Formats: sequence, C-alpha cells, structure tokens
Amino acid sequence: MATQQHPAELFAQQKYLVARSVIPEPLLSVAYVYALKMAQSGHMFTDDPQVPDTPSMYGDPMMESILDVFLPNLEQALNLKLFQTYAYFRVYKTGDILKKHKDRPACEISVTTTLGYEADSIWPIYVSNGGQPTEVLLNPGDALVYRGCECDHWREPFKGKHQAQVFLHYVDQNGPYAEHRYDQINLKSHGEDVDGGRRVGEFQLANQS
Repeated sequence: MATQQHPAELFAQQKYLVARSVIPEPLLSVAYVYALKMAQSGHMFTDDPQVPDTPSMYGDPMMESILDVFLPNLEQALNLKLFQTYAYFRVYKTGDILKKHKDRPACEISVTTTLGYEADSIWPIYVSNGGQPTEVLLNPGDALVYRGCECDHWREPFKGKHQAQVFLHYVDQNGPYAEHRYDQINLKSHGEDVDGGRRVGEFQLANQS
C-alpha cells in the first residue's frame, strides 16, 4: 500500500499545498458574516491598487486572531518554526480580477482561505512555481498554502456576487525574511510604532496578497 506523503515533504517539493477545512465551524461562519458586515459598513479600504474599489482591510483584530490561532497547526504541517507577519482580508465583487503576481518578503509563507461566497460555482485560484499552473478550488474553510515570494498566483474575473477571503502571512524564523516578523519593516517605513514586536495602529499597505 502506498504511503501518503507528509505535507512538509509535499510543500518542500512543489512550494504549495491545499489544506481542507482549516477553519472549523462556528468560527468560519462568524468570520464570513463579520467580513460581509465590515464591507457593508464602509469602514474598509477601497483603494488597494491590486483590486481597485474592492473592500480590503489590513491588521483587523478578528483576522489577526485567526492568524495567531492557525500558527501551531501550520508549523506542525510544514515542519517549520514561523513568525506571524500580518493578516489581510478582502471581499471581492463581481468582475474582480487578481493579477498574476508574487508577494513581498513578509509573505514568505502565505495562506489564502475562503471564508464564504455567493456564486454559482467555486472561483478558482491559480498557482505556479515556474511550471504549469495548477487550478485550485477552495470550499469555505479550505486554504491554499504557498511560498508567496516564489509562486505566481492569480484569479480570472469573478462571476459571482461576492467572496470573502482572508490572507494569513508568516515568515520562517530561520529563513532569509525573519526580520519581517510582525511586519515590522513596513510598519516602521510608514512611521508606525512597534510595541514589543506587535503592531500598533492600523493603516493600508498596497499589494498585500
């Protein structure tokens, strides 16, 4: 009988992997409803140049909590010691496109998780580490884990009404981007205070995910 490959081995080999049901109920439903209410409130940013006129938020306390809670399971799956950098979430609308891109150093290890959507079918995300792209279909609660600085990732036009997506970003404690822990470099470059290694204040950063 074939032995199933350990997630850490698979991730090291192809630089991405799909993880199912990483956010359980009832947290998943709470996060989804929260994201929609935030988008409807008008309190989210809409000037992220990566997806213009679409509600986005950096450093939201709810999503930062998911970032923290998810850390031990991610470390175990990847066999890595990680620092959190930041969480970001977005509520996509009809016609939105995510252009092909790689992420900045604070997104060395990235997790994109679908919180929920209103659409007739799953909206694919595409990922490539230099070879043929892979189409990934994520149900609510599922995640794509990938090396954000190395893997291109993108989406074609969204045909549904809305989709809430959270992006959780980490760096390897023993890797080349460890100095980006808690997103300190970008925070300092934007004149933000850093207290005890954690962020103080909220602001928008372009091209988050």
